[in-house]
Amino acid sequence: MEKVKTTCVYCGTGCQLWLKTRDGKVVDTKPVMPPEFSPGKGKLCIKGWHVHEFINHPDRLTDPLIKNENGKWEKVSWDDALNYITNHFKQVMSENPDNRRIIGCFSSAKCTNEENYVMQKFARAVLKTNNVDHCARLCHSSTVVGLGASFGSGAMTNSIDEIPDAEIIFIIGSNTNEQHPLIGTRVLEALKKGAKLIVADPRTIPLSELAEDNGGIALQHRPGTDVALLNGIMNVIINEKLYDEEFVLQNCENLDAFKEEIIKMTPEEASRITGVPKGKIIEAARMIGKAETTYLIYSMGITQHTSGVDNVKSTANLQMLCGNVGKWATGVNPLRGQNNVQGACDMGALPNVFTGYQSVTDPVVRKKFASEWGIEEKEMDEQIGQTVVEMIDAAYQEQLKMLYVMGENPLMSDPDSNHVREALQKTFLIVQDIFMTPTAELARVVLPAASFAEKDGTFTSTERRVQMVRKAIEPVGYSKADWEILSLLAQKMGYTGLNYKNVGEILAEINRTTPIYGGITWERLEQNEEGLQWPCPDTSHPGTIFLHKEGRFSRGKGYFHPVSYREPAELPDNDYPFILSTGRTLWHFHTGTMSRRSKTLHERVPEGYVEISQEDAGKLQIEDNETIKVATRRGEINIKARVSHKVNRGLIFIPFHFEEAAANILTIAAVDPVAKIPEFKVCAARIEKIIK
Repeated sequence: MEKVKTTCVYCGTGCQLWLKTRDGKVVDTKPVMPPEFSPGKGKLCIKGWHVHEFINHPDRLTDPLIKNENGKWEKVSWDDALNYITNHFKQVMSENPDNRRIIGCFSSAKCTNEENYVMQKFARAVLKTNNVDHCARLCHSSTVVGLGASFGSGAMTNSIDEIPDAEIIFIIGSNTNEQHPLIGTRVLEALKKGAKLIVADPRTIPLSELAEDNGGIALQHRPGTDVALLNGIMNVIINEKLYDEEFVLQNCENLDAFKEEIIKMTPEEASRITGVPKGKIIEAARMIGKAETTYLIYSMGITQHTSGVDNVKSTANLQMLCGNVGKWATGVNPLRGQNNVQGACDMGALPNVFTGYQSVTDPVVRKKFASEWGIEEKEMDEQIGQTVVEMIDAAYQEQLKMLYVMGENPLMSDPDSNHVREALQKTFLIVQDIFMTPTAELARVVLPAASFAEKDGTFTSTERRVQMVRKAIEPVGYSKADWEILSLLAQKMGYTGLNYKNVGEILAEINRTTPIYGGITWERLEQNEEGLQWPCPDTSHPGTIFLHKEGRFSRGKGYFHPVSYREPAELPDNDYPFILSTGRTLWHFHTGTMSRRSKTLHERVPEGYVEISQEDAGKLQIEDNETIKVATRRGEINIKARVSHKVNRGLIFIPFHFEEAAANILTIAAVDPVAKIPEFKVCAARIEKIIK
């Protein structure tokens, strides 16, 4: 048996693990143990321990497939599949020579940095469009916008290792111990050292109970009221003069306008809106205001709202107000849900930026990339492209003629799945993936991709740490690495600028074009087992543990944004009296493509469920494990009830991993006006007993 060290492909923690191989198959997984480096410190979560189980699953795609006139799949050669796609690309582009919005590309947070770079380059240099986006639009686009506007950088400010040294840990909208278990262990370390924990979440999560048991506070606020809660906390901090006046005056701007807004949200008003007792709001404010260091953590409970950008700006406001930016064990720390969602953003798999967040509308930047890519600047798309949701809508309107999806499953992950299905059926859909996903079933062409165990590259973790992904086995069947497929397709399209010999050449190009990655070379990563954290501008730079040191914000000064509370897009009424929220469980991941093909994980949680409060279950005469109907204005599903103390009266929660009871059939497609992120956390729903 041989073993290869690599990076886990599930959440964004970046845990290092060994893949053990025998006879060309991955047969086991073990954690990398101290003294060798791993963010997991010698541990893996339940998904990490069983990450090998899906790699050789019999469902793996092994051959290119084209759907024939009868709707049946036919195996074809790579040459035939790529020619088929190329002919359609060329035809559509020739029929619409001046239309940059006829073709779209979905990149992927499951793929490597190098593959995301190649995908956005393929879109821009070959297809001549900025219509490229990925699932960050659905999870952390509001982080990129909100923190970018406040600090000048949209990334996690501090590092995981700092958590145990914080005096206060404030977790809002993150079920950390279930979604990022190895980061959760750092929170437990902090509590053992005497830290206090404040948890704000509409559900009772494990950390809520832990906070109360260790002298902290649990704030169970109504979904979608985060701005009111945070403004109420800051109101107390300002009125009681608990903020860091020296830090604010030296390093921040727009304080007066910000104060005018905050003063409106008294603790009494915040309590009325959020449902959190006034005394708890005041107590939380005093704990944060009096602490030397507060480490703030959030995740999709903050971002996935029509007010997502405002929510993020409010977290930044709070931490600037208390001087908790630019020093150890502080900061605003959004936890990335997927292994490479940070890297996919860094690589420019977004419609408005090239790599390193360089604007597509800046002619100087376009000229630089045109020169590197060997194309004419005048050929490039000068306008911001469409987002994931906008491309789906354009497909529905039959304006988007072709959609190329790499490693994404929008039929499961996007809101209002019935609308998504209709849209995908109206466009020429190409899907490149490791399994036949529900999205791939709708495609005209399916291309088999290599898994993370079958290729080299890098992932960037939630703490901006770039780490290596190493090939353990040969690709299954005739599958190929995603970057190799795109390279072959580009050649068919007549473009040779993607003819790389290996991923090291791709990373070298990233180094040349991307200042924050300038010093993160393949050679340095091979020699540095800890990886490197960006910004790392040159090869003499050690990488950056935390951002905005000593108040030197990336934008110059930190900016206080006056943010007022806005209600969610859809609230309960007589017809739909419940609030539905969606999310993940400990045992499964995202759309279930990988985790539901893990025997161990599937056996633990084989089917979907809806959490309902004991009070609501009693009123509706619903028994635990009874199949019920959940409906919204978008659709309905039948699903098992799980009667639980985790949700309050009037709130229901559904994990979105399960195709048979797909939560996103129900969710609303309303989006944040700036980041265009959908509101997965709040919509109005109805529950019905099924009469047999």
